[in-house]
Amino acid sequence: MGYVIAMAGKGGTGKTTIAALIVRLIRDLKLGTVLAIDADPSSNLAETLGIDSKATIGSILDDICAHPEKVPPSMGKDAFIEYQVQTAIAEGEGFDCLTMGRPEGPGCYCYVNNALRNSLGKLIKDYDYVVIDNEAGLEHLSRRTTRSADALVVVSNATQVGLIAAKRIRELIAELKIKTKKELLIINCADKDIEKDRIKDMKLDYLGFIPQDPTVEIASLNGSCLLKLTPESISLLALRKIGEPIWRKT
Repeated sequence: MGYVIAMAGKGGTGKTTIAALIVRLIRDLKLGTVLAIDADPSSNLAETLGIDSKATIGSILDDICAHPEKVPPSMGKDAFIEYQVQTAIAEGEGFDCLTMGRPEGPGCYCYVNNALRNSLGKLIKDYDYVVIDNEAGLEHLSRRTTRSADALVVVSNATQVGLIAAKRIRELIAELKIKTKKELLIINCADKDIEKDRIKDMKLDYLGFIPQDPTVEIASLNGSCLLKLTPESISLLALRKIGEPIWRKT
């Protein structure tokens, strides 16, 4: 069974950047096979990882709902969706990537979403690690597309707004009764550790902070791949120092 790392956080906190760096570190440390899932329609995890995403799951579901006749009678809808999910996986350098997207059509997606959950459940078992970059509202978690996570990593900045959002995410996880084994907090783009009294009521295990990194800012401005960062980059070194609880399977 794949070890699932689910990312969450307010928009603009660097959640996608941290997700990409986690994928890179798991690959560089040779911990096992990795699947990166971009479950945030407004983010660019695939591009951040330097690959062109294929068809999104959202576009696949749209097509099936609009044209059910495309499903081969001998195959069945479940098997067809599973096949389409497999073909949507893009191969990167030492990892695979799947982009969820968002269905745009007016049809009912109840059945295909259920089939999608089953397909993703099978897919996760094929990898040692699965890193899911969720949107801020945790839509895929709230729709139960992802029902559990071994490690929930909440990314925030040091602002009060960011910390309130982080606390709300933790509360949402509890409300939805989503199973998590670890619930972790990283403060991004900070120059020092955050004061303990500001996070004491969050019920998240604080790992530490990631300093502001000019090389990441330049890469973001240029749309460059974060896998090209040097091993000595500030953010990569910081995450490697504090991030071991994220990917440790105990």
